[in-house]
Amino acid sequence: MDTLAQQLNNREAAGSFSLQCSVETLRNAANEAGFALFDADLKGVKGKQNLLNALAQSASFPPGFGANWDALADALCDLSWCGEAVGYVLLLRNASDTLGLSANDREIAQDILADTVVYWRQRNKAFWIFFS
Repeated sequence: MDTLAQQLNNREAAGSFSLQCSVETLRNAANEAGFALFDADLKGVKGKQNLLNALAQSASFPPGFGANWDALADALCDLSWCGEAVGYVLLLRNASDTLGLSANDREIAQDILADTVVYWRQRNKAFWIFFS
């Protein structure tokens, strides 16, 4: 197994990181490791609704996604609709330092992402977030 694919399986190391390889390398490693990869292009995204829509589209959230912070937390912590996976990778491409959000909304989004990593770790699965 590829080194990156092996690293993805280390749920204790999972968290939010700057992507240090090509998107294709990450995609191949996630596939090899049996991970679901959600690829969100955030180029030009401004505001909470646009961010939520980009995430919902990238992960194919189920119909009825509420497009609010609670719904995002619920969707990221119940990925049963995306099929069985060993773990998960959320790739946030072209993300600005602010994610296109106000300071308050950015803090909420960061908390949800951090809580998602912990949630899946407690269920013996890795959830990685990569910014590129």
